[in-house]
Amino acid sequence: MSTERPSKIAATVDLDSDGKRFGALVVPHSRNDSAWGSIRIPIAVIRNGDGPCALLVAGNHGDEYEGQVALRDLARTLDPSEVTGTVLVLPGLNYPAVRAATRCSPIDGGNMNRSFPGRADGTVTQMIAHYVATVLVPRADLVLDLHSGGKTLDFVPFAATHRLPDKALEARAIDAVRAFGAPVGVVMLELDAEGMLDTWVEGLGKLFVTTELAGGGSSTVRSNRVAATGVRNVLKHMGILAGDPEIAVPSRMVDMPDERCFVAAERNGIHEPLADLGDEVEEGQPVARIHSMDEPSHEPAVYVARRSGLLIGRHFPGLVQSGDFLASVALDL
Repeated sequence: MSTERPSKIAATVDLDSDGKRFGALVVPHSRNDSAWGSIRIPIAVIRNGDGPCALLVAGNHGDEYEGQVALRDLARTLDPSEVTGTVLVLPGLNYPAVRAATRCSPIDGGNMNRSFPGRADGTVTQMIAHYVATVLVPRADLVLDLHSGGKTLDFVPFAATHRLPDKALEARAIDAVRAFGAPVGVVMLELDAEGMLDTWVEGLGKLFVTTELAGGGSSTVRSNRVAATGVRNVLKHMGILAGDPEIAVPSRMVDMPDERCFVAAERNGIHEPLADLGDEVEEGQPVARIHSMDEPSHEPAVYVARRSGLLIGRHFPGLVQSGDFLASVALDL
């Protein structure tokens, strides 16, 4: 994919001047109901002199809410006098998906987090990804991409990074995960890393932290609190905000070294969890059953943990299809 052509997206705000500004990224979108139409993606810039730059992103998937709430609150309340450096805030990156409350864009079906580095002349999703990849990420010293489970997953709230070839960068990222202060910190294995914002940022040698903060297509008092505190903690860790991160209890650091940490469905049916999030499970322990919808006389299919450890994620809806994720287990680091 080309990243050479300049973006067709225009920002209505100055990204370089001191102060606080709210505006939009204007994405050209000619369509049946608006021949010269556009999509306006909210952006906030809070800057105070030279210093580190943090790019804070939420709404990469439209049905994930903790990050969207936390970043809107932060952008509204953060005073430039508190800041050393720059905070770029995108509280609803995949804005069409945010408006539709869907994971992927209703315009082109694009999964934003499988679209990087995008295309300057591509679909709406690809154009947005290209702008972030070529205009915003190069400015950033750290990218914090806030995710949660959306409508189909649920998690123990955690911050995460990845195993990286650059071990010095990996160590810095793990330090930033600890600073976020979520109940759990994960060194993640991504089953499908192609096209992710994570992969693009880390490939440029920049610091990247992500999260999974509960799920179910909504948020909770607890998960919103974790997000709000964690965002400010990371900014303190980077020296953009003064003070030390506020960490009541250190994160339990866990590892996901291979695909055996994941359990997937092999048939359709009604999902029954057999272990709760946060439970300690043993390898071979049943963690879910799938009941036949059509044949009540059939024994349910039983799915077991493939590793011993902490159950940190599970399928959320009551119905499941073959190939769906069922559960994930992480090992103490």
